[in-house]
Amino acid sequence: MQISPLRQEIRLLGKMLGEIIYSCEGKRLFDIIELIRRSAIRLRKNKKDHDNESLEEYISKLEGNDPNTVARAFSYFMHLVNIAEDNDQNRRHKEHLSELDYPIRGSLKDVIKKLNSNGVNSCAINELLNESCIVPVLTAHPTEIQRKSTLDAHRNISRKLIERNSEKDKENLKEIDLELLGYIAIMWQTRILRYSSLTVNDEIENALSYYRSTFLSTIPKLYRDLSNLLNNSKNSTSLPLKPFLRMGSWIGGDRDGNPSVDELTLEQAMIRQSSVIFEHYLKEVFALKTELSVSNLLVDVDKEILSLAEESKDLSPHLKDEPYRKALVGIYARLAVTSEKLTGKNLARRAILNALPYKVSEEFYNDLNTISSSLEKHHGNLINSLRLKNLQQSVKVFGFHLTTLDLRQNSDVHEKILDELFAQANIILDDKKNKYSDLNEEDKIKILRFELMQGRQLVSPWFEYSAETTKELKIFRTAARIRSEYGKDSIKQYIVSHTETLSDLLEVLVIQKETGLIKPAYYPQIENEGLMVVPLFETITDLQNSAEIMSRWINLPEVRSIISDSNHNIQEVMLGYSDSNKDGGFLTSNWELYQAERNLVEVFRSNNIKLRLFHGRGGSVGRGGGPSFEAILAQPPGAVSGQIRLTEQGEVVHGKYNNAEVGKWHLELIVAATLESSLYVTTNKKNMDNIYVDKYGEAMSFMSRHAEKIYRNLIYEKPGFTEYFFTSTPINEIAELNIGSRPSSRKNLQNIEDLRAIPWSFSWSQCRLMLTSWYGVGSAIENFLDNGASVIAKSKNDRLSLLRVMIREWPIFKTLISNMEMVLIKSDLGIASCYSKLVPNQTLRNNVFNAISLEYYKTIEMLRLLTNRDLLEDNPTLLNALKERFTYIDPLNYLQVELLRRHRYGYNSLSQSSKDMTKRDIHITINGIAAGLRNSG
Repeated sequence: MQISPLRQEIRLLGKMLGEIIYSCEGKRLFDIIELIRRSAIRLRKNKKDHDNESLEEYISKLEGNDPNTVARAFSYFMHLVNIAEDNDQNRRHKEHLSELDYPIRGSLKDVIKKLNSNGVNSCAINELLNESCIVPVLTAHPTEIQRKSTLDAHRNISRKLIERNSEKDKENLKEIDLELLGYIAIMWQTRILRYSSLTVNDEIENALSYYRSTFLSTIPKLYRDLSNLLNNSKNSTSLPLKPFLRMGSWIGGDRDGNPSVDELTLEQAMIRQSSVIFEHYLKEVFALKTELSVSNLLVDVDKEILSLAEESKDLSPHLKDEPYRKALVGIYARLAVTSEKLTGKNLARRAILNALPYKVSEEFYNDLNTISSSLEKHHGNLINSLRLKNLQQSVKVFGFHLTTLDLRQNSDVHEKILDELFAQANIILDDKKNKYSDLNEEDKIKILRFELMQGRQLVSPWFEYSAETTKELKIFRTAARIRSEYGKDSIKQYIVSHTETLSDLLEVLVIQKETGLIKPAYYPQIENEGLMVVPLFETITDLQNSAEIMSRWINLPEVRSIISDSNHNIQEVMLGYSDSNKDGGFLTSNWELYQAERNLVEVFRSNNIKLRLFHGRGGSVGRGGGPSFEAILAQPPGAVSGQIRLTEQGEVVHGKYNNAEVGKWHLELIVAATLESSLYVTTNKKNMDNIYVDKYGEAMSFMSRHAEKIYRNLIYEKPGFTEYFFTSTPINEIAELNIGSRPSSRKNLQNIEDLRAIPWSFSWSQCRLMLTSWYGVGSAIENFLDNGASVIAKSKNDRLSLLRVMIREWPIFKTLISNMEMVLIKSDLGIASCYSKLVPNQTLRNNVFNAISLEYYKTIEMLRLLTNRDLLEDNPTLLNALKERFTYIDPLNYLQVELLRRHRYGYNSLSQSSKDMTKRDIHITINGIAAGLRNSG
């Protein structure tokens, strides 16, 4: 049997890691690791109790520093497997591009071909793109647990593997293997954990590393590729592309539950972003100056080039006949002065002449365009394509700010601010002299709308405000200043977490008026004035109320004026996948999100306003994760229409964007899916969606109600469940990991309501249950089959046939079942039972775990019934790859359970150094399990 290139690569990396371990740690530890590895393989093959006992016994005997070495060995092996798999994916993608006679599904070439065949020509595609907004938004959610030093080691190993794959010479291969071995040795000897918590500034720097490695190079190339495809396709002319694809960020502007974010971190985020893009521009302009040695003795140039050259004041005799170079000397000088003005640092690579700074990035673009136009007119098209065109596209996309920074805060905070502002200003709100937060909703709306019309301010320099109010007002004022200095694209959205009412949105408008971001409502609105107020609907109830709230919002005259005149007739709405899942369970969350989108689309369509949905998706399936291409195509008709923003969170960012070529492919998938969802048989798609909802919606609602009941009965109503969760999972240890600047819970309480959705999902994945992505679905399907006569008054077999047709026909149900299947295959009840034994109360342990077990087996049974096959039976390649992964993840789980037992119940007998070592080793197992499972947070 032939071994695949991926298997060969994994074996090579495993062998090299083994050599490093043997060399650094000695034969004894190497043999222990091998013993555990072979025992895990036997257990996976045989699933016998004595194999399970053997593995647990080997691990229970580990003492001293041995658990640390074993944890690091299996964790780093999972890191190496991930690197190999990512490289293999990229390699196969390239092979498909070169070998196939047809474009790859999901590629821009495939989608444009499909659209052209369906009567949508390049002009129509270009027209949509010119009005589109496609924005992946990087967030610092704490599910990326790798240190930056480890990620840097990954990049070096990945680079060497790529070199190795293209090298044929045996001697060169030996040299590459030695270098590869060296980089693995560096990784092995690099501390896997952080000593201290990440600061917001650390998170900013981590995110910026992906711009240097991926986004700055790949985004201009993606624009170029798309432009070429459009201009070469049917019925095309030369079509310029506006900057429809941009990057966004929350890092430095997201205050929701993060006390570390203030006006200083906001300012620092923008300075660091700006520094990165100016470093890039200066490097590129410097390179252009070196390359553009075109002589006007040999070829004509435009008179505007001569003017630019003259303005540079460069007197070098060597550049006398090289006006492009002289012009670029001046451009470089202006760019350097601008960068120093905005970042406070001299980023120039060489001494510069005196120059005036650029006021806006458009001025820099215009200078580059002067050079580009002259080259184009005088036989320089090929020269343009070398570097200049990409640089021009970069300036359009990144400006002087690099990425648009969102602001986010919880609605409760805004209410507290207004309480204080009204009280300090001695504003009488009603006859009873209630404070603002005591008013009913309609009275709140009335007073807020009144304040929006007032020319006077509530805020006064003579009043003293609380620390929280002072901090928040400073953030708003800093945002106003940043927009004036870096451009209005630098900060555009203000997201209101926990939006429950219309007043939650109006409050932010009033605070913007108080801090100079917007004028009173009676002033005429101007383009891009103020920050767009974006509601975030997170709970099941909020999703159900979202359409009504937004209908009232967009029909307020003062708001309608802002939307039409300032926001280009676009209103953004954010949907929370994580909290809705935590609130109502997997099936109910997905169905309520879908219905909310359909209702919002109809509200905005009937009011002739464009809707832009912002999808707050996480890495795990329970938090909305899964393949982006399929997820976008599964959106209801009209929910995309060229407008989409989506979060890229935690470990997902590294997996998608660590490698430039892989990153470009992921961005291409997002753009391609947006085009297809927006333009492909739009009318027919809408009709089919209505047909599907009419045919299947009642069945879905029937199942959703029961799934939510079963889910909430376990999570929120079952006695002792909270104790079970906090005892059987490593939630407390995850909270102690130095993986983010934000606390894991909103309050310092041990209850599930206040726990953030991210560590909630992360904890369940660590103990291999992932119940956030399946619990309640099995019972819901069973109940529909047994008791769904009110939906289909026929036999149980008829209802089963209906569900099978739903999987085949209906994208939302197909995607839901597919994602759930992937999670169930990663779940392991045998390992989860080991975690349950950490619960000292046997009655509680059995009560909760038996309920989970019953639902787990029921869900698998129902899935088999619906699909007529075992889990992933239709994808044996993926199934085998996952099973092989589990062989190396399992020891980490067993080791984690043993360490948790020692840490919690042998605590008094341990010395302080042993306690610290045990806690450290638990954290390493968390790292390794997350790396092995991928998309676990």
